[in-house]
This record gives sequence, C-alpha cells and structure tokens, in this order.
Amino acid sequence: MDFNFLNKNNAQNKGKKGKGGMGGGGFGGSIAGTLLIFMLITAVYLAVSDTGKVTPEISISELAKSVSIGEVKKILVEGEKLTITYQNDEIKKSKKEFGSALSQTLFNYGVTPEAFSKTEIEIKEESGFMFLLFNLLPFLLPIVFILLFFWYLSRQVRGAGMQALSFGQSKARITDPNDKNNKVTFKDVAGCKEAKEELKEIVDFLKSPKKFLEIGARIPKGVILTGAPGTGKTMLARAVAGEANVPFFHLSGSEFVEMFVGVGASRVRDLFKMAKKAAPAIIFVDEIDAIGRTRGGGFGGGNDEREQTLNQILVEMDGFEPNDKVIVMAATNRPDVLDPALIRPGRFDRKVLLDLPDRSDREEILKIHAVKKPLAEDINLKLIAERTPGFSGADLYSLMNEGAILAARENRKKVFQFDLIRAIEKVMLGPERKSHLLSKKEKEITAYHEAGHALVASVLPYADPVHKVSIIARGNAGGYTLKLPLEERRLQSKKEFIDDIAMSLGGYVAEQMIFGDITTGPSSDLQVATNLARAMVTRWGMSDVIGPIALAGSGGRTPYGEVIEKEFSEAVSTKVDAEVSRIINDGIKSAEKVLSGHRKAFDAIAQKLIEVETLEQEEYEKLLTAHGILLKKKDLPAMPSA
Repeated sequence: MDFNFLNKNNAQNKGKKGKGGMGGGGFGGSIAGTLLIFMLITAVYLAVSDTGKVTPEISISELAKSVSIGEVKKILVEGEKLTITYQNDEIKKSKKEFGSALSQTLFNYGVTPEAFSKTEIEIKEESGFMFLLFNLLPFLLPIVFILLFFWYLSRQVRGAGMQALSFGQSKARITDPNDKNNKVTFKDVAGCKEAKEELKEIVDFLKSPKKFLEIGARIPKGVILTGAPGTGKTMLARAVAGEANVPFFHLSGSEFVEMFVGVGASRVRDLFKMAKKAAPAIIFVDEIDAIGRTRGGGFGGGNDEREQTLNQILVEMDGFEPNDKVIVMAATNRPDVLDPALIRPGRFDRKVLLDLPDRSDREEILKIHAVKKPLAEDINLKLIAERTPGFSGADLYSLMNEGAILAARENRKKVFQFDLIRAIEKVMLGPERKSHLLSKKEKEITAYHEAGHALVASVLPYADPVHKVSIIARGNAGGYTLKLPLEERRLQSKKEFIDDIAMSLGGYVAEQMIFGDITTGPSSDLQVATNLARAMVTRWGMSDVIGPIALAGSGGRTPYGEVIEKEFSEAVSTKVDAEVSRIINDGIKSAEKVLSGHRKAFDAIAQKLIEVETLEQEEYEKLLTAHGILLKKKDLPAMPSA
C-alpha cells in the first residue's frame, strides 16, 4: 500500500506513404500472395481439365454388345472420342478406331443395322477456339505460371531498387496552406502571449519580406521553441505557418537518422531543397535534441551518423540568403544538451520560451477545448482553472476529454462541473481503484496518514491551504491530500520549502505517533521530501552551512562534451548529506509539534475520513474551525463537492 499527497510541486511534475516498389506488408510483396496465386492457377487447371469426376471407360466390344441388346440410348461422337448414354442415364466413355466410321466399326463387331438404327447417334465436330483451348491448355498453363513467377521476381527487384533510390529522400509531412481541415492559427492557441508576439515578426516577414529587406533588416533564419512537455510548441509552430499561409514541412529529429551513415545528411539536403522550391515555407523539426546534441561525445558507431546529420543542418542553415524566405523552426524540452554551434546567432537566432500557463491562460485553453463539448449550465471554467496550477496545455486537453468520457460513461448528454472536478484528480493521480478494498486496520492507518498531511499543511503558516483529503485509492496512491496555492507564483521561498517538507512528512509522523510503527505507505512522501531538501542545499543555496553555492545542475562538460556528474569533493558531499538529514529531521520535529499540539483536531479529521472517506474543502474547514484552528486567508472560491 502506498500513500501520496499532492501539491503544486508534484502537479508540475507531471503521411506521406513511400513511393516505388511493393510494400513489404502488401499482398504482392508477401510469400503468402505467391502461394495463393499458385493455388488459384492449380484450381483453374483442375476445373478446366475436369479431373474432379471420373467417368468409366469401356472397350468398343462392350459398346457393341450393349448396342446389340438395346441398352444404349445415345452415342455422342467427338472425333475418336465416344460418350455413351445408357437407358438408365448412366454415362460411359469409349474410343473408336482412328479414321473409321462408327457404324462400320460396330458392324465389324456384329451389330445389326436394325439394332444400330434404334440408337440415337450425334456427331459433334471438333473445331473452333474451345477445341484449341482444351487441347493446348495443359501445355500452356505451366509456361504461363513460370512467366508469371519470373515477372513477380523482377517486380520485387525493381521495387527494392526504387526503395533504395528513395532511401535518402526526406520523409517530411507537408501541410498545404489551403488545407482548411489541418490549418491552425493563433486563435487556436490560447496563452503564450509573449511567444506569439515574438513569432508575429516571423509571420510578417513571410507575408511581406520587402519592408524588412528595404531597411536592411535580416529576419532570423531559425527559431527554437523550448519549454516543458505539453506547453504547445508544435501547435505554435503550426500556427505560424497557418497565419503566414505558407507550406509547413514537419518531421521529427529521429526521422533523419538511420542505420546507414550518410542517409540523415542526404535527407537534410532533400528537405531543404524541397522547402526552397516551395518558398516561402517553414521547416519544423520536432525534438531536435535527437540529432542536435553536443558533438564529440562519441567515438564511432551511430554517433557518426548523428553528427553528420547535424553538420549538414548547420551547413544548410548557413547557406541561406536573406531572400530565401525559408525559416527553420525547432522544438525541444532539453535545450541544455544542444550543440553550441546550432543555437548560435546566425542559425537559431530566436529562442522562444513557453512557460506553463497561468490561471487566466488555463481558462482560455479550457474554453478552446470545450468548444465541441456540450456543457451543462453549472460549468464554471474559471474554478477549474484555479484548481489546476501546474497543468500544461496537454494536461488541460486531457482533463476536458476525461470529463466528457465520464459523462458519456454515465449516459448523460452534457458535461457537468463535477465531471471536470473528478477528471482533475484522474489526470493528476489516475483512476479510482474501487476494487482496492482496505481492511479495517489499513483504512485506519490511511486515514491517520492523510489527516497528518492535511493538519500540518493547515497549521503551518507558509504551507498552501488544503482543498481535499481522501483515503480512496487512485493510481499508485492509497490516499491523497490536495493542496493548492492562494495565488499563482513563479518564485518560492525557503520558508515555504521548509513547511512543504514538514507537510510531506506529516503522514510518516502520524503513523509513528498513533501506531508506534511505520508502514510502506510514506515511501513516496520520503522521496519527495528528500529530493526537495537536497535541491535546497545543492541548487538554491538555502543552507547556512554550505552557503550560496550551486553544487548541482551547473552543466559542466569535458572537452569531449561529456557531462560532469560531480564537481565537488567528498568533504563537501559529506556536509551536503548532513544538511539534508538536518532539514528532514527539522521537518519531522515541526510535524510532531503540530500533531501533538492539535491532537483533538487530528483525531477528529481521521475519524471523519474513516466514516466518509473523502473530505472536501468546506467540510474540512468546518472541522478545523470547530477545534479552534484559524484558517488562512483565501482568495479562491470553494469548489463544489464531486
């Protein structure tokens, strides 16, 4: 069983088909297709040759005897071939002598003219196309099959040759500016105000480059978009192309690299050649860190191919003239690993950072994703935006989609507010595990654990207020405490971090205090607290012992581009470990002081959780007020119960 608490920190940590040749997965390109063709030809041959039904064959003497006694009703003569139909409709075959008449042959075997005249004789001339076909088909079929087999092999070889010729061609997907279904503009991208202002210059240049060139201005050749995953880098690049109404060449950085050296560079040349022909145009390379990493870190193998591809990109971007009207855009969430030659002025001149959306931006993003969803009258997207700090644009899209799925699952035609509230927790932590039934003892431990988190957060002055406490399992969490900041903030102080650590350790202290033992529940809490304490010491200079020194994340590299993992001595490392332990121990003492000083409120919250399993903000605050705990001043309106 694992417990978890949720705050703003861990909320933030959250074609073109190939041408030429036959496809390897197609009918013509598979061995099964060849076998099927062979079986069809065999079936046709068997049907034509009529080997399915065996007709008995008799001698001419037996035929003469049957004609003499009147058993034969009809004889069909086809050359030397005789088809005999008896009075009982039985059919047999026979053959007469070559060049002699049937009547003469039967007379020679003793058939009288009277007996012969009682038998119907039909003579069918063997001539025409069908005669030739039936006689030649047994000889032609094997020849035709062999010819088809060799034709198939030659087609495969030709297809492989065409694929080899196209191996070095670019695999970029092209979005036509006139394709209204796939066209994206700035209206479709909410938030990112500063980023859109930066990119409007690119749009102006593509629309009317003359005014820039006349004044001697040189538009940036490249624009690199950086930001956390899901912040809309790809969408913004598509919006630039849509606003400028130019072709959009889109591909991923990994699509350049193949197992053969030189293919990536060839594809780069082909891509830029295509873009120059379609100019004005935009080339967009997503996840450019796949090929744009710092060179020199490898010594052969696949790195040679990656570095050749990167070198070719650098050469192509240097070859641009100011009037080429081709702009390269790229996106990555790892700008720290990119080669300095790639991001220098003259290549990727413009660096646009996309932050996580703030409260107003989140509301605008939610409105865009809600356009095609039937919303109920009680929907208030502002409240949803306030309850989702740290959510990216992709998270908000998933939230609206999950809300619609929850409504459809319950056979409702509209999405209600409580659907979106439940969707928030589903996106953060995962779906409810209703089948995860706790024993009475485990339920009690979980309740006291989450009550410890909640009470410490509510009492400490710099911790964020609690909005919800639950002991219902979600995802990997056996229970969770949802706390949200009073207002959006980009900076966080040392005092806030210290209270956050104490809050995260509240469950650990609660278990030890009430049950005199520790379970595996606080494992994720301990990890969060330890990582935060180590970051305070090594990254943010929040330790009086170590001082204002950054010991981690400095990005040191060797001359070969390898990252230096550790830049400090063992003595300093020992001090760091001691400081981390001190901060954790101080957090434990702070949590113990809160829970001991407010024992009645602590027990009341835990017992209420055992009874109802979930406490929303309004009901939880009533418990605090009843036990004399002052509430923090809140700017946020209370959320309705889910």
